[in-house]
Amino acid sequence: MALFNFLKRYIIATYTGLYSPFKAAYKHRYLLFLLIKRDINTRTSGTFLGDAWLLFQPALQILGFWFLLDVVLKIKFPGRVAFVDYFLIGMLSWFFISDVLSRSLNVLTEFGGLYQRTVFPIVILPLLPLFLSATLYTVVMAITAAILEGVSTVPIAIISILSLTIWLLPFCYLLSILGLFLKDVGQIFPFIISITLYLTPILYMPSQIPEQMQWILVVNPVADLMALIHAGLQDLPWHDGNLWRPLGLWLFLLGPAWVLFRRAESHIREML
Repeated sequence: MALFNFLKRYIIATYTGLYSPFKAAYKHRYLLFLLIKRDINTRTSGTFLGDAWLLFQPALQILGFWFLLDVVLKIKFPGRVAFVDYFLIGMLSWFFISDVLSRSLNVLTEFGGLYQRTVFPIVILPLLPLFLSATLYTVVMAITAAILEGVSTVPIAIISILSLTIWLLPFCYLLSILGLFLKDVGQIFPFIISITLYLTPILYMPSQIPEQMQWILVVNPVADLMALIHAGLQDLPWHDGNLWRPLGLWLFLLGPAWVLFRRAESHIREML
């Protein structure tokens, strides 16, 4: 009976963790839009190109990598997919994941002045970096996929970023709380994100990992996500584990991340 009650509460918390953030985003949509607009203006104020820089920055990074890998180094992969195409699709997805997680870690501190002395729906703040990055990278990913793989892959590219957006939702709430209450997380996080990049098949193909280290692909959920993205956009092989492992992690974190944030919400102002 106790196990049944626990599972029931866990399922309800999981459903709430998915439904409530989007409900809050819709309820406070005008405020969220103003915060996103304010964030964009803060980052691009005084520049000649203005808001367009938010699109140009990842695009220029992609262009720089293409020049280095395809024009200068002329790196080639055995197989149907060119290395530069494989790398750019993976790296662009990685930029999106990295940007969202890195900003989520400091978002409560960054916008602390807005809610420190006034009534403010703090629940929408972890959504700010998620929605802003999703909007930008959806456009850049669609354009990149169209150039590298053809116009027919644009819908899949858009679905890829939107799927990553939903998958990153519990991580945004979890990291926002950890970044505020456990300052050590902010110190070690750049190292963790760098190691995750090196352990993810972006700079290399999964088959290039030595056989005795293939377990890395099992414990690294980002490797599974990359496999699914490459499968959708470049028709590369994938297996059921690539889908079920990240889905299981997402379901495992969705409820606890939301419950933790809501329980800590009353103490957030005290930490600033």
